[in-house]
Amino acid sequence: MTRSVRLSAALLALLAWAGLAAQFALSLEINGSVGVTLWVLARFFTILTNLLVALTFTTMALGGTRPPAGWLAALTLWILIVGVVYHGLLADYSKTGLDFFADHATHTLVPLGTALWWFAFARHIAFPWKLAFIWLAWPLLYVAYAILRGLFDGQYPYFFIDLSVLTPGQVALNALGLCIAFWIAGLAMIAVARARAKV
Repeated sequence: MTRSVRLSAALLALLAWAGLAAQFALSLEINGSVGVTLWVLARFFTILTNLLVALTFTTMALGGTRPPAGWLAALTLWILIVGVVYHGLLADYSKTGLDFFADHATHTLVPLGTALWWFAFARHIAFPWKLAFIWLAWPLLYVAYAILRGLFDGQYPYFFIDLSVLTPGQVALNALGLCIAFWIAGLAMIAVARARAKV
């Protein structure tokens, strides 16, 4: 990898780690112990996906090896899901200080930064269209995990999968709607990659 690619990867990794650290500090104030804080944070798609971004780009920055093109494209799609769902359904723009930074580092800056990095530096190839389905594996696995946790402790991280309020049918419809939206987004990313592969 070139120096500019590694440097940009390092900056994105630092941003992701900073956002995660801020989220951890805020949660620690509320929960009081490291173990409980980690358990609470591990409930959220935002945190887990930002962690994947942080680890992936740290590896690139330190080791100089570029992950497979399919992984980088999938990771970009997943972190964009974080940003779109937050700003479309969950955003609270009244926050200030560290709370504001934590929210927008993990939900805005890292998704945008990852998308820009992918567009500018990733190796674009003619991905098969079926990958748009395969890339749904992580969001679907997460939804199953979050629901199982919710059934165990009664806490659901997002209102659209909250079985304490919604019926199983409503949750299934919400999950299906999101899957369709993100499948279309995956197709769009594949179209971009295929177009850039020809350049």
